Amino acid sequence: MSETTNQHQVPEIMTPHRALWAGRILSAIVVIALAADGTIQLFVPAQIASMLQETGFAMDLTRVVGPIILACAILYAIPATAVLGAILVTGFLGGAICAHVRIGELGSPPEIISLLLGAMAWGGLYLRDPRIRAILPLIH
Repeated sequence: MSETTNQHQVPEIMTPHRALWAGRILSAIVVIALAADGTIQLFVPAQIASMLQETGFAMDLTRVVGPIILACAILYAIPATAVLGAILVTGFLGGAICAHVRIGELGSPPEIISLLLGAMAWGGLYLRDPRIRAILPLIH
């Protein structure tokens, strides 16, 4: 690719090196948050029992949901599978948002956190993966 083609990929104030590191940091925050959530669901579900009850999910679903969250985090963290991971993370977080909307908690902290994590997942991927910037040229 020519130099002029690459100019629209990252803002001029952010060098490709800085964009890469910003993307890695955003992505790391997402992976840490998902890994923490998956670990809690798998190993100490009693800590989230009240939230599960409020949203209408049975406690025994944590044995299924925990590994799913951890798998999404792992897929997102591995560069070769990061796009698939981002898609799965987005789907999972969308379901979490939907569960809170269903019970009338529009704008609740868990809903906002899910929305932010989804945005951070794609933002981090956008900054660290030139393939994503090539198909989503957000910055001209």
